[in-house]
Amino acid sequence: MRTPDTLTAEAILPLVGGPANVTSVAHCMTRLRLGLRDGSLVRRDDLRALPAVLGLVADDDDTDQLQIVLGPGTVARVTPEFEALLTPTPASNQADQLAAKGAELKKAQKHRNSTPLKLALRRIANIFVPLIPALIGCGIIAGLNGLLLNLGWLPALTPALTAIASGFMALIAVFVGYNTAKEFGGTPILGGAVAAVIVYAGVAKVTVAGMTLAPGQGGVLGALAAALLGTYVEKWCRGRVPATLDVLVTPTVTVLVTGLVTLYALMYAAGELSSAIGTAANWLLDHTGAFAGLILGGLFLPLVMLGLHQALIPIHTTLIEQQGYTVLLPILAMAGAGQVGAAAAVYVRLRHDTSLRTTIRSALPAGLLGVGEPLIYGVSLPLGRPFLTACAGGAAGGAFVGFFATLGDKVGATAIGPSGWALFPLLAGNRGLGTTAAIYGGGLLTGYAVGFLATYFVGLHSVALPSDASRG
Repeated sequence: MRTPDTLTAEAILPLVGGPANVTSVAHCMTRLRLGLRDGSLVRRDDLRALPAVLGLVADDDDTDQLQIVLGPGTVARVTPEFEALLTPTPASNQADQLAAKGAELKKAQKHRNSTPLKLALRRIANIFVPLIPALIGCGIIAGLNGLLLNLGWLPALTPALTAIASGFMALIAVFVGYNTAKEFGGTPILGGAVAAVIVYAGVAKVTVAGMTLAPGQGGVLGALAAALLGTYVEKWCRGRVPATLDVLVTPTVTVLVTGLVTLYALMYAAGELSSAIGTAANWLLDHTGAFAGLILGGLFLPLVMLGLHQALIPIHTTLIEQQGYTVLLPILAMAGAGQVGAAAAVYVRLRHDTSLRTTIRSALPAGLLGVGEPLIYGVSLPLGRPFLTACAGGAAGGAFVGFFATLGDKVGATAIGPSGWALFPLLAGNRGLGTTAAIYGGGLLTGYAVGFLATYFVGLHSVALPSDASRG
């Protein structure tokens, strides 16, 4: 039986140029990420018109990377259905072969024109985004376990929940190493092997410059560096070791050389960097809380719009490893609150624009749960000024949460991924769950209110409304 997810995949495929135009398929929490041979073949307006599509993200009309916003849950179901449709077919004639070759050359040219920053951020996202589902699941279980411990309920169950919630975080370095090697063209299992050195309990017996190493020292940053080094060592060996000895020599040299460098250099250096990140985040909120929240909350929507927010995942993960929660995510989540407030103001002011109001009604529930792309690409960004007033709402909410941080009331999240109302089950802090939830909730209400008022009174003046066709 063809499910709605199958029908969605079947509808998307011809609009992105067909199977021959798709070079890669992946997904994150909300987006179907496609690599394309020729981005100009994508029919963007038709894609936006599909009921399941909440928005599109691309650098330009000819980009070889396209992100289709489908929303949480839906994207995880549609992706395998889409991949199943990509059965390779041989080129029907010489013209098809030449066209495919030309598309490959165009793609190669685009890669040459890509900036190092964009490539680096994209690779960081490819390493960490696949880990988000496990981070969310384990984070929610950790929050539930903490609640049970505080209430004194089910004491026989909490040790089991502790093990379930902590197991992934204890070994996250291995997964980071595996994904890093895979992303940079090495053997994934070797990347996981060299990263496993970091979390092995036996490193406590290793002394470096008179100091004893601690298991986990360096965390995900050390794992990323170790796997990256291991990939380069492996490639160096592949080009020099005879084929008859490659299966024995290359893995051994890769693990040995990388393992020694990891133990005697990378773990210490990455540990210092990780500590510096934690110290900087705490200092920033302790001493400049309201101002830091204002800047972070106000600038996060543009990062989401460009897809660059994924680059913050290593920082969040490092803070979670060190402190048990990331203090940055609740502040950044305020950007979504500003976006919701702005959309509500547009809905109220433009009551005669039935098409736009329909878009807002369908996208607002996702926005309340922290999925901001539908409102960004369907409402505020096409209108122009409401995007800026939404940023103002995010800045106000961030300043609210940051102000309480200067008073000593830290609000953090035990996992990354959700925001908005969906972040409540993941909240943690140093003042108890009730206080933490109240501060976070107050930040959301502030973001909603400022985003609404700024948009209602300022954001819709002299706005040239796009046509229904241009909004898709």
